[in-house]
Amino acid sequence: MATAATVPGTGEPAPLGQAAPLVQVRGLAKAYGAIRALRGVDVSFRRGEIHGLVGANGAGKSTLIRCLAGLEQPDAGDILVDGEITHVHGPVDAVGLGLAFIHQELNLVNSFTGAQNIMLGSHQGSMVALRRFGGVPGAVLRAARRVGIDFPLDIPVSELTVHQQWLVTIARALVEDRALIAMDEPTASLDAQEAAKLLEVARELAASGVAVVFISHRLDEVTAVCDRVTAFKDGSVSLALPRAEITREAVVRAIVGHDITPGAGATAFEATEHSRLALHLQGVSRGRSVRDVSLTLHEGEMVGIAGLVGSGRTELARLIFGADRSDSGTMTLDGKPYRPRSIPHAITRGVAYVPEERRSEALFLTHSVEDNLHITVWDRWRIGKWLPLIRPRSSRAAANHTCRTLGIKTADARRPVVGLSGGNQQKVVMGRWLATDPKILILDEPTRGVDVGSRADIYHRIREANESGSAVLVISSEFEELLECNRVLVMAEGRIVGELTAGEITVPNMLHLCYA
Repeated sequence: MATAATVPGTGEPAPLGQAAPLVQVRGLAKAYGAIRALRGVDVSFRRGEIHGLVGANGAGKSTLIRCLAGLEQPDAGDILVDGEITHVHGPVDAVGLGLAFIHQELNLVNSFTGAQNIMLGSHQGSMVALRRFGGVPGAVLRAARRVGIDFPLDIPVSELTVHQQWLVTIARALVEDRALIAMDEPTASLDAQEAAKLLEVARELAASGVAVVFISHRLDEVTAVCDRVTAFKDGSVSLALPRAEITREAVVRAIVGHDITPGAGATAFEATEHSRLALHLQGVSRGRSVRDVSLTLHEGEMVGIAGLVGSGRTELARLIFGADRSDSGTMTLDGKPYRPRSIPHAITRGVAYVPEERRSEALFLTHSVEDNLHITVWDRWRIGKWLPLIRPRSSRAAANHTCRTLGIKTADARRPVVGLSGGNQQKVVMGRWLATDPKILILDEPTRGVDVGSRADIYHRIREANESGSAVLVISSEFEELLECNRVLVMAEGRIVGELTAGEITVPNMLHLCYA
């Protein structure tokens, strides 16, 4: 009896009449210190197919794409293109192989126009070529029409909205013919109409023979558009299914790792008549990013917000902190109406915010650790009420004390904060806001990019602030970190879609609500 042909190195059945895969990955491994992002991954991508990659945050999907794009170098394993082992040393090599990538992070040149940014995806995208064009090149217009761009492309992208910038990024990948296009969460910042248009573009690309890699947390999109689905869990492939066998239940089970069952969670916060309501939101909305959100937060309570990319968690935090203004809804703080006009206004009301991007949004990198710690409390060290001078010895002594208390590793608080590790930089940002004794402490990805020791230090300080009376709101993509919260709210598509308390707070339950 004849044996069915398989794709070499993957064990996947080779479709009758179909050539070998365009791109094949064999035994790919990648580690960042003790974290194993990829563990011997085998997967292939074929011409004319849309191949979906799914998995929880940190499962390894984006690391795989970064290795294919030449942005990361694998520690072991092979990448084959048209059957030949290929070394992708950098993005230039990837372009030469006909591979294009739409990454999770925006990577536009803010001072360039939309047209210039799109042309960077072309072999003509040199500075000389950019200066030569007197208008919007035809190739740019064709790519722009393909994704439904209806805004001017002759203005700097810094003047565009975030979702418009994402459309420019997508168009850049389409400005020239490619053999493979990988899309990492391409619809996360798009509205329903734009997302539908992009899915249609993906179908058109596949119909023309392009291999399309589609990464998304939105399972409805995955099941609707993908010909095959590969699920990742903890850096390994946990499931590979052809289109006929793709079901939401099977995919969710592969992402979670087992059937969803209730488990032990954190201790419930018992609100009593003596519990003070620190923050109350009712029907708060802003555009498509935050939709009709209502929540309560009590003094001494720690509430987590779980969600996937584009769910609206950070946008909600920015509304509470006064970085953005809501379109509708009401907020009360300590029982009084609260509608922050600005960040300084929110700070005066006792709201503190540790943002997700500490380097670009929280730290003054060329300034000292001392300056960064005291930027919110300089008045404490001022000489007199009206003089713009401080008491340097007192300020320095206080900064050194904070460094010792928080375990910030620096030989001198006068050294620039840019020289600290990521974990120590995060402790500086934490120390800055803890010094204000905040009523509301909002933490957006508080341990992203920090080591295990620093992570433990940071959560020790969070618990101390909580126990001293601060109401704490924790946003984290690492759902395990939310297990200590008294309650967890789950967001999807800008809305709160579920609430977990006490024994309900488990990672599987959070993931289930994200995909519900």
